Amino acid sequence: MNFVILDLEWNGSYSKRDKKFYNEIIEFGAVKTDSNLNIIDTFSMLVTPTIGKKLNSRIKALTNITNEQLKDAHNTFADVSEKFGEFLGDAVLLTWGNSDIHALMENYGYYFGDDRPPYLTKYCDLQIYCEFALGVHDKGKQLGLSTCADLLNIDRNDLVLHRALTDAELSLLCFRKCYDEEKIKKYISNCDLEFYKKMTFRTTFITDIENPLIDKSLWTFTCPDCHTAVKQVSDWAVKNRSFRAKFVCEKCNKEFIARVICKLRYEGVTVNKKLTIPRPPETKENDNNNEEKQEKE
Repeated sequence: MNFVILDLEWNGSYSKRDKKFYNEIIEFGAVKTDSNLNIIDTFSMLVTPTIGKKLNSRIKALTNITNEQLKDAHNTFADVSEKFGEFLGDAVLLTWGNSDIHALMENYGYYFGDDRPPYLTKYCDLQIYCEFALGVHDKGKQLGLSTCADLLNIDRNDLVLHRALTDAELSLLCFRKCYDEEKIKKYISNCDLEFYKKMTFRTTFITDIENPLIDKSLWTFTCPDCHTAVKQVSDWAVKNRSFRAKFVCEKCNKEFIARVICKLRYEGVTVNKKLTIPRPPETKENDNNNEEKQEKE
């Protein structure tokens, strides 16, 4: 069984035709390995964008790809996608998280009217596999590629990150550290109708406290200092798409703010709980901004 680890770079582009934004792919990078994770081949191609003509400043700074490089590449998405399909062959496709698969489907749908790339037959989310292998899987918080590399003591000082091929190579280094020939099999999915239903399911925040899908009896907390149960002293209220309530530790005589974020995913409801000490008034605005950012991740 061969593996292909794919990484994509994309640019936020506005389509006048569809009157909406797309994550327009501008670069493919991939490594192909045998069953022992020895590299067989690599794939790296820029894609000349047609939805948007210019890169936004953040993407230029992040990738160091220039508009001139993309223009001079003279590679359409259709051409690069076809060549990548030939490169993939019958190998299992892996990506770090499923955002690259979403982008691939989105671009394929834009150009071909069908968001199911025909060459995508078997898939594995390498991020989830590594999370379980390291014992750090948390549905409320995803493991970043760089963080995973750090946990595995992988030296990435010589790698130029945020280029597709380099990120794919770093993903392979993480994969090698976590690889188990038998365990990986249960993380590989056939790209059938059920797979695409899961991929296109839109995760939503649950903000109705009376929603029957949530069980408030499980929203319990313990004091971080004495490890005894804290007592709820206010009703739950919705703020920034999360539930908030005040708690106190009667033993330590300390006040806390509990935050619970509930998301409805394809697999069911996920709950992320956090207990914090109330902040002084002057820092609340910054805290709210940070929390909004975290909830979007």
